[in-house]
Amino acid sequence: MFFYQRGIHLMIPIVRTSPYRPILAAVFAAISVLMIISITGCSKDDSNDKAVKADGIQEITLMTHDSFSASTDVIQAFEQANHAKIIFLKSGDAGEALNKAILSKNNPIADIFYGVDNTFLTRALSENIFVAHDSPLLDRLPESLRLDPENRLIPVDFGDVCINFDIAWFKQRNLDPPVCLEDLLAPRFKDLVVVENPATSSPGLAFLLATVARFGQTGYLDFWKGMKQNQVMITSGWKEAYWGQFTAASKGTRPVVVSYASSPAAEVYYAKNPMDKAPTGVMVDNGAAFRQVEFAGILKGTKKLELAGKLMDFLVSKTFQEDIPLQMFVFPANKEAVLPDVFKKHAVITDQPARLDYDIISKNRESWIINWTELML
Repeated sequence: MFFYQRGIHLMIPIVRTSPYRPILAAVFAAISVLMIISITGCSKDDSNDKAVKADGIQEITLMTHDSFSASTDVIQAFEQANHAKIIFLKSGDAGEALNKAILSKNNPIADIFYGVDNTFLTRALSENIFVAHDSPLLDRLPESLRLDPENRLIPVDFGDVCINFDIAWFKQRNLDPPVCLEDLLAPRFKDLVVVENPATSSPGLAFLLATVARFGQTGYLDFWKGMKQNQVMITSGWKEAYWGQFTAASKGTRPVVVSYASSPAAEVYYAKNPMDKAPTGVMVDNGAAFRQVEFAGILKGTKKLELAGKLMDFLVSKTFQEDIPLQMFVFPANKEAVLPDVFKKHAVITDQPARLDYDIISKNRESWIINWTELML
């Protein structure tokens, strides 16, 4: 395993696609949820429950996006302290996983959901699938990250989605890397950039929102028209873009990619040979980065509310929070968590993130995606 990734998707990575593909993806997601429900419905009352009752261990299911990762010893710390077993239900990218949680809300397939981000926050809350949890650790989470005043969704981690570039690629050609979004429209960046589809990828959506914040609701499409003229490549998810096309991490041909401002720390941490400087740079100034916050919440309908509350508290505890950076390469939400040295040296958090009111995002997110899809695909 190389390092984290923030989205695996059902859709096949392509540059051009049918406008009906999102509809088909939704249909496939619904079918997969029905299959999961039918399978879990048959198994919950059979041998698994008998085994749990026999040894006194209570199982709790944590539904996550595919990028979730945690150290075995950290998970075991919770399990041993609570005489419990965590069952992980990885369910696709953040948007795909949320769709499955919504479609199964009348017969929940998990007890807790982790992975709702701030781009889907209002949608998640409007579906009324979470119950409030007033964790005793809330005061250790910055107010800027606590976006749900009712604490149905509690922040677990955050990071900045931004442009990453291959430092060596530009140096070898004596070219300047981009420093702002407008640079990407210059002729010298033709055929050099790869981005993720905002309809299928959470970092893709975050980057789209950054362009809306930068150029406005009437100007962002002009930016994307220029990107299209510059032959931007579009993939369905982060993995396909970063591992499949980015020159610094693959045999691809694109030295500019949408990723995270913490990606350089991951490159250093997983390098085969020790390095003092990251091989990748990031573009985070001038509103070019969008801050992505990820939340967890207890799913309404759980029959294990007390244990679910304990697991929620554990997710924001120092034990779990200090495990996050080197597992998922994002920043912990708990301000008391100590960062590893590689994060302190190489991961970046901008003081100039793109800003959009969450009500505006909620009202316009789907239309922005539709307009982007009609233009780009």
